[in-house]
Amino acid sequence: MKPTLALSTCWNSYRHTDGYAMLKEIRDLGFDYAELSHGTRIVLVPGILRAVEEGLIQITSTHNFCPLPTGINHSAPNLFEPSNATHKEHDQWLRHTLKSIDFTAQVGASVMVTHLGSVHFFWTNPVRKVKAYRRMHSELDVAKDPGYRKVLEKALAKQRKRMPPYWEQVLASLEEIRERCLEKKVMIACENREKFQELPLDDDFPAFFDAMPEQRHCGYWHDTGHAELKQNMGVISHREHLEKNASRLLGFHLHDVADDDDHQPVGYGQIDFDMISSFWEPHHRLTLELSPRTTPRHVLMSKERVDALVEKRFG
Repeated sequence: MKPTLALSTCWNSYRHTDGYAMLKEIRDLGFDYAELSHGTRIVLVPGILRAVEEGLIQITSTHNFCPLPTGINHSAPNLFEPSNATHKEHDQWLRHTLKSIDFTAQVGASVMVTHLGSVHFFWTNPVRKVKAYRRMHSELDVAKDPGYRKVLEKALAKQRKRMPPYWEQVLASLEEIRERCLEKKVMIACENREKFQELPLDDDFPAFFDAMPEQRHCGYWHDTGHAELKQNMGVISHREHLEKNASRLLGFHLHDVADDDDHQPVGYGQIDFDMISSFWEPHHRLTLELSPRTTPRHVLMSKERVDALVEKRFG
């Protein structure tokens, strides 16, 4: 048994009005599996269901919100946040998340990648000083520069101080969907995020999963680009972060990072994919999540590189 390799429809959904044609394009590139991204518009749904029914391709995972709410025609994973306690927004998050869970089960997938919201600042967002320091020091060593470490640690402390009500709302929101997840046999894959203020804080993932009820409905989803960007900021060590969360891993978004630009073809940036592949297990879902600007040739080259790593690890 080996991990499955899918291509996310974030690469081509914007070019299609027919979900069948969208998935056929992916299948014609040699992929047996696809992930339905958070850019899945309502108009694509009939074709998607037909492709799944006919066995054209298998869906390994979806990405909340999927499909997008009516009237939204662009990727919008943070359109409504589980961290927001405002009644109107929370109701919308809950309603569309439950719909997405149902749709995930309908297309035969058992994992839904989900963002967990963010901490909001009004006038004193601490990340501004962190970004400003990096802009002013082009040759910055984020691990050793004492001035940068001071600015970063102060910013992280401010975020942690402001975080509790937002995080409590996230936990309450996840509990509200637990019964539906268990009923539909869909796991919520909580994705590590690239933005400083997004939740959970990277160090909090292990404690979050340890506190899950015995019938857990959440696992960890590792995005290689996001983790690399956080490492570039000096917030985490990519390897150590994976080591801490390996036991909860459901799958990976695979893309490279070059000059702080992510969603690049695998092998075209700085990420150590040999290291990443050492954490892969047979039950994991591997998903290439590439920029829509990626050419078909580079999609295929990314696939070949991942296939080679899978072969090297699993034979």
